Amino acid sequence: MELDPTEMTPVINRIKRAQGQLAGVLRMLEEGRECEDVVTQLAAVSRALDRAGFAIVASGLQQCLTAGDDMDSLDVKKMEKLFLSLA
Repeated sequence: MELDPTEMTPVINRIKRAQGQLAGVLRMLEEGRECEDVVTQLAAVSRALDRAGFAIVASGLQQCLTAGDDMDSLDVKKMEKLFLSLA
């Protein structure tokens, strides 16, 4: 299943923000910042990436549901595996 690029714009923006946050985490580490601050920012990056992943899986599920007849057990298992890989 291919993702619709127009539906992925918010996901792309979220990942770009996470990329900027991750660059900030690297800077913080290089500057020797406080552990708590670094871990807090790293957790924010992780949450942003998780949300992006869930949005991608949700879009895939929606496509499967709207396709209707094309949904077989293999697609369901594949989507389940993708979803669980984010857990």
